[in-house]
Amino acid sequence: MEKKVSGSVINRLPRYYRHLTDLYESGTERISSKELSRRMGVTASQIRQDLNCFGGFGQQGYGYNVEALRAEIANILGLNRGYTAVLVGAGNMGRTFVTNTKFESRGFKLIGVFDNSPEVIGRRIRNFEILDYAQIGRFIKDNRPKMAILTVPKHAMKSVAEDLISMGITAFMNFSYAELEETDGIIVENVHLSDSLMRLSYKISVSEDNSKAREN
Repeated sequence: MEKKVSGSVINRLPRYYRHLTDLYESGTERISSKELSRRMGVTASQIRQDLNCFGGFGQQGYGYNVEALRAEIANILGLNRGYTAVLVGAGNMGRTFVTNTKFESRGFKLIGVFDNSPEVIGRRIRNFEILDYAQIGRFIKDNRPKMAILTVPKHAMKSVAEDLISMGITAFMNFSYAELEETDGIIVENVHLSDSLMRLSYKISVSEDNSKAREN
């Protein structure tokens, strides 16, 4: 019977991978759950519980082998499967995303960038020529990417997503400030930067209220 892993555990896995990558690149060979908890702000007990969902990986009295644990988490996250992706929408956000994102280390290889604006078609971002969106059907048929990254305007998101689904795209990373719903066989990660700002605003307001309460 397949074991169900909670969403909260899955959400923490990229943080584990990021911290382990920093340790690996610094030459650290092993780390205890206590030290890893200090770095991450997660209890050692929580770390052990999370990793036990996938087999544990640690040794009592030794801790975790950084390289081995990093590789195990990469495997769990599917980072070594070489999924391919296209990006649709080469405006400011799209260009920034292409320029600054290390796709391969995040489990995807970007293979094409598309837009429908004559002003940007033919320009280059990194080593990508921005292609005409009108050509994307042929490109998807020939290259069979798994995922599309959407950085299109909110009003265009739904029609673009429907086009891409009809062409064979089955996973989306959506930055378009409109919710794209998951349906059978379609996987979606909606990313709202404004939500992070509002969460930060909440944390600041709580901190200020607590400071005022202590003063009184």
